[in-house]
Amino acid sequence: MSRTSRSFRIAATAAVAALGMLATACGGDGGSTDAASDGKPVTIDYWTWTLGAKSTVEAFNRTHKDIKVKFTEIPSSTEGYSKLTNAVKAGNAPDVATVEYQMVPEFASQGNLVDLTKYAGETVKSKFPAAIQSLVTFGGRTWTVPYDAAPQLYYYRTDLFKKYGIEVPKTWDEFEAAAAKVKKQDKSVRLASMPKNDPALLAALSWQAGGKWFATEGDAWKPGVNDAATKKVTGYWDGLIKDGLVQSYTGYSPEETKARTSGKTLSFLGASWSAGGMKTAMPDLKGKWAAAPMPNWGTAASGNYGGTSYGVLKGSKHAEAATEFIKWLTTNKAGVEARLADLESPSSALPANPGMRAVAAAKFDTSYLKGQDLYGLASQQVDTIVPGWTWGPNQMDVYTAVQDATAKSGFTAGVDAGQQKAESGITDRGLKLAK
Repeated sequence: MSRTSRSFRIAATAAVAALGMLATACGGDGGSTDAASDGKPVTIDYWTWTLGAKSTVEAFNRTHKDIKVKFTEIPSSTEGYSKLTNAVKAGNAPDVATVEYQMVPEFASQGNLVDLTKYAGETVKSKFPAAIQSLVTFGGRTWTVPYDAAPQLYYYRTDLFKKYGIEVPKTWDEFEAAAAKVKKQDKSVRLASMPKNDPALLAALSWQAGGKWFATEGDAWKPGVNDAATKKVTGYWDGLIKDGLVQSYTGYSPEETKARTSGKTLSFLGASWSAGGMKTAMPDLKGKWAAAPMPNWGTAASGNYGGTSYGVLKGSKHAEAATEFIKWLTTNKAGVEARLADLESPSSALPANPGMRAVAAAKFDTSYLKGQDLYGLASQQVDTIVPGWTWGPNQMDVYTAVQDATAKSGFTAGVDAGQQKAESGITDRGLKLAK
């Protein structure tokens, strides 16, 4: 992580000025965090979509007397964030919620998060690499606590790659050639599917290619959602879809899963966290999948596809207790083990805390991937994440614009719409737009 630390830190520092966080005193300190006067344990609400949540809550509740956690599953992506935002506005938000790194600046600047500096500032500073710290710390304030890093990975069916005589593509040119080879042999089969409803994946692919959806110039924002590197990516995928070389199933849909389980889709673009869900979604394919580095544009590179942290939402009366739960989730051996031990929804997230990676690797069942060292591979890919990426102050709206336009007119149209929304959203919020 060291080679990327300085670039991430510079970008984060510049973003502070553009967000105006220091002047707006976003969020709050939280309310009373002491145990109830009747001696009963403090109960905190926890909302997330992440795999392994149920087992972690159960393990925490078994081992803690003064704090009890109530878990609620919510949707991921824009739907989940809208739910959280609306809950804050209505005054019934949970104490703890999952916040992906791309949403931390927006949630903090909107006042949706409690300032966790006095509760978790030292933990973040001492337990996580500088490059990860800078994703959750702005202006000297800690807004969330990191959980995982999410370098991109490429998952493929080893048996079907052998059947169709294709090698694991190392570049996007090789990927296109392999896609053409598969289609030529069987017109009902495709190498992969590129969903049109996953702007986070498109962002990661753009990041990998050297795109920068947002940057700052002094105290002004400079959006580049449709910059040249991103247009190279969108043109590539629009072309593959137009030529019928890849499918475009709705991401995380039954149709997408069915295509994979039936052998109609041979591979998919994922991240370190993807492997956990494969066990439950495709149990009969145990031993037939493997992971590899994501194909690249000629130089080893990766984008961060997601990656999660935990925040305390505005209105919480138990910020201290909520932070204790968060610290246990992110830096405690028992917490990391519990997340991977969930048999109903096992997680394969790569801990951002280097000290927890060996814990996760030792607990993770490698049999599904036929003994492959997933955590070793993912850890290597962390070092290829391209430095210098900055998330924007209206990321959720940008994602929605990208997704809606992509569904109608393709990926290139999607990022054009995202650029327009980025520009209008910045000015609508009273922030400066670079000329």
